Amino acid sequence: MGRMVILGGGESGVGSAVLAKVKGFDVFLSDNGEIKEEYAETLRKWDIPFEQGGHTESLVLNADEVVKSPGIPSTAPIVRKLAGQGTGIISEIEFAARYDDAKKICITGSNGKTTTTSIIYYLLQNAGLNVGLGGNIGKSYAMQVATEKHDYYVLEISSFQLDNCYDFRPDIAIITNITPDHLDRYDYNLENYIRSKFRITRNLRPEDCFIFDSDDAITIDHLDKIVLQCKMLPFTQKEEVKQGAFLRDDRIVVRYEQSEDEIYLKELALGGRHNVYNSMAAALAAKAAGISNEVIRNSLRTFKAVEHRLEPVLSIGGVMYINDSKATNVDAAWYALECQTKPVVWIVGGKDKGNDYGVLTDLVKEKVKAIVCLGVDNSKIHEAFGEIVGSDRITDTTSAEDAVKAAAAFAESGDVVLLSPCCASFDLFNNYEDRGEQFKEAVRNL
Repeated sequence: MGRMVILGGGESGVGSAVLAKVKGFDVFLSDNGEIKEEYAETLRKWDIPFEQGGHTESLVLNADEVVKSPGIPSTAPIVRKLAGQGTGIISEIEFAARYDDAKKICITGSNGKTTTTSIIYYLLQNAGLNVGLGGNIGKSYAMQVATEKHDYYVLEISSFQLDNCYDFRPDIAIITNITPDHLDRYDYNLENYIRSKFRITRNLRPEDCFIFDSDDAITIDHLDKIVLQCKMLPFTQKEEVKQGAFLRDDRIVVRYEQSEDEIYLKELALGGRHNVYNSMAAALAAKAAGISNEVIRNSLRTFKAVEHRLEPVLSIGGVMYINDSKATNVDAAWYALECQTKPVVWIVGGKDKGNDYGVLTDLVKEKVKAIVCLGVDNSKIHEAFGEIVGSDRITDTTSAEDAVKAAAAFAESGDVVLLSPCCASFDLFNNYEDRGEQFKEAVRNL
């Protein structure tokens, strides 16, 4: 079968290793850092040789093909060496799809992808379909292909995962929107990032569907440059469309092939303008998958919000604490601020990915009464907003506990304390989930 080397021993890498083992490859997994004990345990259980704390070149460079975890940049020395000698480098998604004939609904985009993915998964489950959830969320897709059998997959796919996809083809592809994010991985060039997202559409056939936000200027601008042969299903809050989803008065209209259905906005479980877009995209995907309107309506009415995404934690002394740790870019924080109706004490900061905070200026003037910075280097935040809120209303902290205490001191009854960091979490936390958990714990300890 050949030698398959897996780079990275997290959820994605370990799943790929198990799939390679099941398919009879000579497998080896190598991680430059430490492998979590639960993952090491899985590798031992499947009798897969692995190393951690560095790459042994002789054991990696002899691969016939390599599956690279999305967190490893293409500039990593070992990846450069593999590319230099012409070794094929693919992502877990590409690898797993070779062995999977299930129908795939795949979602990418800068914001809204986890919520949209979660709604679609919920819709398909409610319709009684045998469906797996994977990609950037839930269990590794490769692990499920190796050890389970599903008729449908709903996959959230990041641009990093798409970068090493070549023959992979969804049946239904969704781009929720494209805003500048992760530019540190794309040579600070937005065009590279856009191309990366659009890789999700590269193999679509006439019978496949592409669902996209036609209000998103970057998406539309790029659509003009490529020829797609699939069914195009835009969703929009600005105009009426022949096929797709749009707003008419106080309801969403969904048109697919010959049918037209309506959902009242007031029935949607999730509030906020951005969630109308997410609900439209999900409803279109469900229609294209043949799900009845009744199931679609009921599901959108009963869906529960995603953890770490505008998640209400507790109300203490009339102050509501909201965990939006998943807002790792400026656009996500924009949505979080935009849907607040009460004065906000905003907890913001972390590892900056080349953020432009200018787009938030008006919202901060209108909504934010004080700012608590939670990061190692907060100079850009001070520069952008210090004068707006006033020097005595902005402070620096380096732990979730201190941030919550500082926010509580600024807040009065009727205010909202919003953790919506705008930034990656890696300067002080393991990941955004860790940041959100620590925030919630600190709130409970107030």
